[in-house]
Amino acid sequence: MLRRRRRTFLGAVLLIALAVVGVDMLQGGTKDPRDTAVAATRSPQPRATTAAAAVPSQSAGSPSPSAETVTYPRDGSRSFTTARGGGGVAGSSGTLLRYQVDVEKDIHGIDVQKFADAVTAILGAPQGWTAGGEWRFQRVGPGEAHDFTLNLVTPGTRDSMCGDTPDGYTSCRNGDNVMINVSRWVHGVPFYPSLAQYRDYAISHEVGHRLGHGHELCPGKGRKAPTMQQQTLGLHGCVANPWPYPGGKRYAGPQGDYSQAHIPSDPPSYFTR
Repeated sequence: MLRRRRRTFLGAVLLIALAVVGVDMLQGGTKDPRDTAVAATRSPQPRATTAAAAVPSQSAGSPSPSAETVTYPRDGSRSFTTARGGGGVAGSSGTLLRYQVDVEKDIHGIDVQKFADAVTAILGAPQGWTAGGEWRFQRVGPGEAHDFTLNLVTPGTRDSMCGDTPDGYTSCRNGDNVMINVSRWVHGVPFYPSLAQYRDYAISHEVGHRLGHGHELCPGKGRKAPTMQQQTLGLHGCVANPWPYPGGKRYAGPQGDYSQAHIPSDPPSYFTR
């Protein structure tokens, strides 16, 4: 009797133990989603690839400035290649200005058509000069009637074509010719947020002169710089801004010029000769 009772008791204990283990296994067989979330946050993060780390440019004309090697002399031949026309009419209303795009032949590593397309994109940008409804632009090709020419030039050609004090550094407009200094197109200026944005500014500013706008001053520390401010020479407390219509609204500052007594010089390493 005693042995039977012991066997019965031990059997009952064994059944209880198995039941407890079974419940524990059932509970452990499904992970708590909160545990999964915690584990995920503690997992080492994969390193970003170059493509994932790249920040998209806000530029209209040059979303990713070319990595090609660009070479040019300080003084070019003043012989040009004219880009083909194309792109249709930019702008919905206003005076239509037809323009050509020329690249000096001594500049190597910049494709004429790609440069022209960049110019066309900048002039047609929604925050550019067409936004006010006063102007429309159309790029035309060689031999076609046009209202102005936008030229990509060497520094020496800039000095000979601008008709102002030679400085070899800035860009300019003289009559119906807009000159973009290739050194600024390739190297920009050190304090601008990006080369792509500076290119937007350079085209917008110099074409702005062709539209009749003079220079403007920074309207206040921390505010956007007007497109017609001489941003190549400094921001003077303002924040870089390439566009005349940022956010679709006209933005301008008080009329005036900054001193050009201390215009920088480019290093000789920029030039092939």
